[in-house]
Amino acid sequence: MTRIIGEGRKTAIVLFNLGGPDSLDAVQPFLFNLFNDKAIIGAPWFVRTPLAHLISRRRAKKKAIPIYEAMGGKSPILEQTQAQAAALEKALSGQGDIKTFICMRYWHPMSDEVVRQVKDYAPDHIILLPLYPQFSTTTTGSSVEDWQRAAKKIGLKTPTTTLCCYPTQAGWVDALMQLILPAYEAAAKHAQPRIIFSAHGLPEKIIARGDPYQWQVEETTKAVMAKLTNHESRITSHDTINSYQSRVGPLKWIGPNTEDVLIETAKRAQPIVLVPLAFVSEHSETLVELDIEYRELVAEHWGKESAECGVQSAVGESSIYHRVPTVQVQPAFIEGLAAMCLGVTVADRLCSDRGGRICPTPWKECPHGA
Repeated sequence: MTRIIGEGRKTAIVLFNLGGPDSLDAVQPFLFNLFNDKAIIGAPWFVRTPLAHLISRRRAKKKAIPIYEAMGGKSPILEQTQAQAAALEKALSGQGDIKTFICMRYWHPMSDEVVRQVKDYAPDHIILLPLYPQFSTTTTGSSVEDWQRAAKKIGLKTPTTTLCCYPTQAGWVDALMQLILPAYEAAAKHAQPRIIFSAHGLPEKIIARGDPYQWQVEETTKAVMAKLTNHESRITSHDTINSYQSRVGPLKWIGPNTEDVLIETAKRAQPIVLVPLAFVSEHSETLVELDIEYRELVAEHWGKESAECGVQSAVGESSIYHRVPTVQVQPAFIEGLAAMCLGVTVADRLCSDRGGRICPTPWKECPHGA
């Protein structure tokens, strides 16, 4: 079959990401866009929209604005996504006429604007490439649906392929391994560390509907641990756990909760290697939640079980908590994205990192269908 990318072919690659406020004034409208997404709050629009206004006002004032103040007044996600797009374009140089575009879901540049840019570029084919390695209806699904809405509105009819997920893609897994190793080796100088793979959580009801996100997250962990245990290190699969962060609202969320896992591990004075598993760039959930809030939580509870037994821990705070960076423009990650794009053929309309469906039958929200 003919590859989409190649000499004489013009290809647009659209990188989807969450987006983030570019100023403190943008925090509330960013949150409104988030909570007004029917994939996030499934109520009818006449309920969802006023509710989104209420939640965004309250959350901006009480929680979100202080978070972005701690980050210098804005999210760095746009600049980091721009760097990823530039790195991908460079990795594909010489493969044909290729241009990368960035499309954010909840803040600029958003679908209507980017669809116009792509239409002006007039490609022969479009590849939609979510920067969410694991598929969820709330992330990739929502982004693709909004892109399709904007494309229909603006009249963009170019053949399009969506790379829906890549939870075990070799480049993504290698990049994670390369970032985990130095953190693990530093922590292991003091005691056997626990590797905590933390991903953004979801309400249980979304998973119960058949969303494959949690299954794919845990497949990523298995793939990373297989790489790590085959590496020349002391890492075993017996000191790892998946957990889920960023719980919001009264609904029951998937677990275990990252905060609970951190407290449990800290109490027994076990060094922690914390891996952000569903994020490929830094933003509020890594720079504030992981780096500030969770670090303080670990320090507060460190060694309490030992202290109750009269044992004093001698390990310094800098040695007990190691937060692994996100992959950003790690060469292995970018090369993995490039490899997936190069593998798409003209016949493809939907791909995973393995070509077709990877989700087991129970996950009926898999975009490949039953």
